[in-house]
Amino acid sequence: MIRIDELVGIVVAALLQLIGPTRRSTAVAGEAIPMNEINKDFGKLNPNAPSVLSRFGFLIGRWRCEAKVKLANGVSQTFPATWVGRYILDGYAIADEYRMTGSSGELIVLGLNFRVYDATKQIWKIKWLNALDGMWWDLGPEELGGVRFDGQSVTYSFREPTGARAYQRVTFTSVSPAHFTWRGEKSDDGNTWSEFMVIEAYRSKE
Repeated sequence: MIRIDELVGIVVAALLQLIGPTRRSTAVAGEAIPMNEINKDFGKLNPNAPSVLSRFGFLIGRWRCEAKVKLANGVSQTFPATWVGRYILDGYAIADEYRMTGSSGELIVLGLNFRVYDATKQIWKIKWLNALDGMWWDLGPEELGGVRFDGQSVTYSFREPTGARAYQRVTFTSVSPAHFTWRGEKSDDGNTWSEFMVIEAYRSKE
């Protein structure tokens, strides 16, 4: 028969196993996150990668977004969204996921951008994977002017593979460590443009 003191020892040891990790997690949660932890979560630019890749480095991290969409009837509606950017493939590429939901939490947009820089041809190669329909889109192809940087602004155009809009143009503006604006425009001929969505992104503290 097990003695009382042995039973107490077993119970105490079990409690320590349960409580110990919880205490450690709580302590870490209350401390500032070290830089190496941020790098672990979102990666970092590989020193051997083209340095120009860092031009899209402002996307790295977690962002809380407000997407203002102009509906077909001309009325604008605001939707919540998130944007998460990471250096991937050992820091040779950037992947940024965009997720937008409706008022009931249903997915409206879900996809992932892949951004790399071809140093030999000195061109950007950007693709959008639309998770909801499984289609790949080429963004900023050279025949449409490629990717253009003007100070803190970035602009590129593309064609939708579905043909819903003949052309779209994307512009990132007001880029800072805490905020950026994404502006989407559409066109039937590539000359006359009208705005259909504006996303205000704010860096998340989570």
